[in-house]
Amino acid sequence: MQKHFITLLFTLSLTGLNFANAYEMETTFHGVLDLRATVTDSLTGNYTQGGYGKFALNDGESFTLAQAGGEIALNWDNGLSVHAVANAYKNNGDFKLGLTEGYIKYSGLPNASGYRWQSKLGVFYPKISLENNAYAWASKNTLNSSSLNTWIGEEIRVLGNEITLTRLGRINKDPFDLSLTVSAFVNNDPAGSMLSWHGWTISNRQTLYTEKIQLPYFKARMQGYDLYEQASSSDPFLEVDDRVGGHVRAEIKFHKKGAISAGYYNNNGKPYIVDNGQYAWKTRFTHIDLTWLLPQGIVLTSQLLHGDTLMQSPLKTDVVNNDYTNGYIALSKRIKAHRITSRIERFNVKDNDKTVGDNNTERGKAFTLNYTYRLSKPWFLSTEFTWIDSYRPGRMYTNQPINLTERQLAFAARYFY
Repeated sequence: MQKHFITLLFTLSLTGLNFANAYEMETTFHGVLDLRATVTDSLTGNYTQGGYGKFALNDGESFTLAQAGGEIALNWDNGLSVHAVANAYKNNGDFKLGLTEGYIKYSGLPNASGYRWQSKLGVFYPKISLENNAYAWASKNTLNSSSLNTWIGEEIRVLGNEITLTRLGRINKDPFDLSLTVSAFVNNDPAGSMLSWHGWTISNRQTLYTEKIQLPYFKARMQGYDLYEQASSSDPFLEVDDRVGGHVRAEIKFHKKGAISAGYYNNNGKPYIVDNGQYAWKTRFTHIDLTWLLPQGIVLTSQLLHGDTLMQSPLKTDVVNNDYTNGYIALSKRIKAHRITSRIERFNVKDNDKTVGDNNTERGKAFTLNYTYRLSKPWFLSTEFTWIDSYRPGRMYTNQPINLTERQLAFAARYFY
C-alpha cells in the first residue's frame, strides 16, 4: 500500500511538472504546529495503543507534540494544483510521521450560466467534516475533533476521484449556491473495524496513510473463537475485495447565512473476503450537516451520522454486525481576539450479532468547552475541557468498568503558518 501511495504521488508530481512549461506555477506551503500540556483522567491504555480509553492520551499529566502538519501545493494559473499533506505526532512516548493526503486538483472557472467544475484525484478525505477546516485537516475552533470526526480521521480516507459541480447563485441572481459532489474510490475496505472494537473516541489524531491501528483485547480474538484469524492491527486504507465504493453529497449554501448538506458513503465491501487477517467490511452511512449564522454573531455547527457495518466469516456468517449513530451541536462566538466554543455530543453502537466474546454495544455523551485567544496573527493560545461519559460492556474483557466517566483539560499553543 505504501508503495502504491508513493507511486501515486510521484505520478501526480510528474503530471503537474508537465504543465510547468506552458503555465506559470506558484508553490505554497502552509501548516500547523500544536504544542500541548494536558491533564487526563482516563484509563492507562488509550485507544491509539489498543486500549479502551476514549482519549489519545493515557491517564495523568503529559506534554505533547499534538500535531505538526504541513501542506505543500504546486499551483498553476490554469486551475490545476498538486497537493501533499503530512502530519507528525509525539505522545505516550511514540513518534509518528507520515503522509495523510496526496492528490491532484482541478478548479475550473464558471461558465456564462454560472456552473463550475472541480475535480480531485488521489488520496483524500471525503467531504464530510465541518470542523476540520484548517491546514493539515486541523480544527480551527477546538483542539480535539468531535467523536464523529475523530472517527473520520481514523478510518475514512479514500484513493479515488471526486467531482463537484457547483451552480453559483450570484451569476443566476439567486441567494444561494447549489453543489453536487460524487466520488468513486478504493482502499477503504477495513473501515468500521475500529469503530466496532474500541468505539467512539475524541482526539485530534489522524491515522497516517501507511499506519496500522492496534486492536484492543477482547475474548473473541482468543484461539478457538470466531475472530482468532483477525490480524492484531487494522489496516484501514487497504483494498481487499477489488470493488469500487462511492460517496455522494449535495449542498445548498445561502450567502452570508450558512449551508445545509447531506451525503451517503458506501465502501461497497464484500464482508466475507479476508486477506492476511484483514477483512473487507461493508460500511455505509448517511450524514446531514448544518452551519448557520445566528444572531449576535454566534455560529451554529451540527452534524448527524447514522450507518451500519458488517463483517462475516468466509462462510458468510455474521461475525460483526453493528448499527451506529453519532451527532453533535456546537456553538462558537468570537469577540475581537477571543473565541468561545462549546459542543455537546451523543453516540451509540448497537451490536446485532451473536458472536461470543465480542460485545460492541456502546452508548455515551460528551461535552467540550474551548476558549481561544489570538495572541498574534499566527499564534493562538487555547484552553479546552472535555468530559465523556460512556457505557461499554466490552471493557469487562480487560477488567475495566463498563460505565466510565473520563475528563481532559488541555492547554495549547498553536501556530498556523
